[in-house]
Amino acid sequence: MATDTETVSVVHEPRGRRRFLIRDYGILGILIALFVGLTIASPNFLTGANLAAVLDQAAVPGIAACGVTMAIVSGAFDLSLGSVYAVSGITAILIANAIGTPAGDIVAVLVGGALGLVNGVLIAGVEINSFIATLATSFAFTGIAVLMTAGLSVSTTAANFTILGSFTPVGGITAATFVFVGVVIATTILLHHTGYGRAIFAIGGNREAARLAGLRVRLDQILVLGISGACAALAGIVDTSRAAAASAQGGAAATLALTAIAGTVVGGTSIAGGAGAIWRAVVGVLILDLMTDAFTLLGIDGNLQDVVEGAVILIAVGVDVAFRRRR
Repeated sequence: MATDTETVSVVHEPRGRRRFLIRDYGILGILIALFVGLTIASPNFLTGANLAAVLDQAAVPGIAACGVTMAIVSGAFDLSLGSVYAVSGITAILIANAIGTPAGDIVAVLVGGALGLVNGVLIAGVEINSFIATLATSFAFTGIAVLMTAGLSVSTTAANFTILGSFTPVGGITAATFVFVGVVIATTILLHHTGYGRAIFAIGGNREAARLAGLRVRLDQILVLGISGACAALAGIVDTSRAAAASAQGGAAATLALTAIAGTVVGGTSIAGGAGAIWRAVVGVLILDLMTDAFTLLGIDGNLQDVVEGAVILIAVGVDVAFRRRR
């Protein structure tokens, strides 16, 4: 029997390693292949201006994806990102008009975090399904945005308000890109290098086991939804700064939640919770952004883009389900 066991171990361990490598790093191969393919297919792709534009366009959904990745790892979805984005962008403008840009940005992030905490209380405290809870709050928060603006667009001429959308401090790379990188670093440290991050993984992996182990399950998940809301707010501030204007349905408000979640899922973060990484979300967002860039550079009918992206998302989810069944 010992011989059989050893034989099985020898046969299956390499397969396990191969599955691990494909599961964890295969997504990087897709990003590299897409990058190389576009470099060959379009002479305009590998230019400083285009690459800077790609990073700039990835900033808003990427910032939101960092927060929603943490929520998904904890076992919760946040569909209210777009409405939090809208409320926060409007708040930033209204406060900036009253007392200045720095205060507007700070208050807007705090408002986004507070709205996220509301989601957290509903999901972790009241124990409403996260899909239902955040779908309901997305309507409620959008209503708040409409009330704040009377259904109109608001704008500002406050000093330095557009700095995140227009300032290019290094080689054409925008300030928004640097904010994106900063959020990636901060959330990576929080999720992967702190006790709180380990607790989030444990809660998403097995909520009851985490509770029995003495973790503050409800409080930790409430906080992670607050972080998701703050990231959505920061995304709203960045996008609003590009036009110095905002409305309840303007900008990326209508699609931010789907885009951020799509990037997270395409990156390989498990929709079942308990597994994932910030770098995965970044790679997923970049893949979707490069696909958009490809359609533009290659002159492909833009109507096909949603079809292709939908197929990519389905494949990503299917791969996730297949790997979880094999474990």
